[in-house]
Amino acid sequence: MTTTEHNPTAVGSGQNATASFARKERQAGPVDHERAGAIIGDALAALHEVVRRHQVTYAEYDALKGWLIDVGRTGEWPLFLDVFLEHVVEQVANADRKGAVGTIEGPYYIPGAPEFAAEADVPRRADEPGTPLLFEGTVTDLDGNPLDGALVELWHADDAGYYSQFAPGIPEWNLRAQIRTGEDGHYAFRTIQPAPYQIPTDGAVGAMVATAGWHPWRPAHLHLKVTAPGRAPVTTQLYFAGGEYVADDVAQAVKPELILHPTKSDSGEGNHVTYDFPLDPAE
Repeated sequence: MTTTEHNPTAVGSGQNATASFARKERQAGPVDHERAGAIIGDALAALHEVVRRHQVTYAEYDALKGWLIDVGRTGEWPLFLDVFLEHVVEQVANADRKGAVGTIEGPYYIPGAPEFAAEADVPRRADEPGTPLLFEGTVTDLDGNPLDGALVELWHADDAGYYSQFAPGIPEWNLRAQIRTGEDGHYAFRTIQPAPYQIPTDGAVGAMVATAGWHPWRPAHLHLKVTAPGRAPVTTQLYFAGGEYVADDVAQAVKPELILHPTKSDSGEGNHVTYDFPLDPAE
């Protein structure tokens, strides 16, 4: 396996996330100038109100300009937006769902992970640190019927809080895999239980967090995308009951429906969790 050569600092991680976003397929269409004008106008009006309410000084205004420049210079716009804004966009976009609950994607998704049928030993180093985890469940429709041919994509940080393709020395596709379900809709991943991690703190976003007196930690979580023919896709994260920062995630992405309750595996090695994905019909 090849290893990534990228830097895990804010600049390195931010530039990698920006490059990943630039490669992302995005919907293109005609601009609705009336809607765009309304959104931009309301956003500016909200900022104007903040200036008036807090009597923002020129020194603070200049600090803001410098900070915005630094966010762009370090490539941290995906980090900033995904941590501090995406959770609200996701809530609005998925407000009418009846099935599986979504949350933010974050900046570290990479398409095209190794694909397996029904179950997977998630690619990882021979000496991968961390507690072994068996993570399994079923993809169904809203009536509980299993879905054949659903794709379950999994990615997560390692025990040190780093993602492959975004930190140096980690094998490509480490802790990334996808499963195509069979007629029973079942999937099973054998991986390791991730640890909590800090968002990058040595760049502009970290400076903002420190200035505000906030902590920069995300709770341990598994990232997932689940898709199936004729079904609405869901992107989500799953967290571990009792874990650090579950109650005060810096990204505000935790929802009660997304909490896992691990039990000891039957083999006696590591933990076992089960989580099902009932998918809504596609619109």
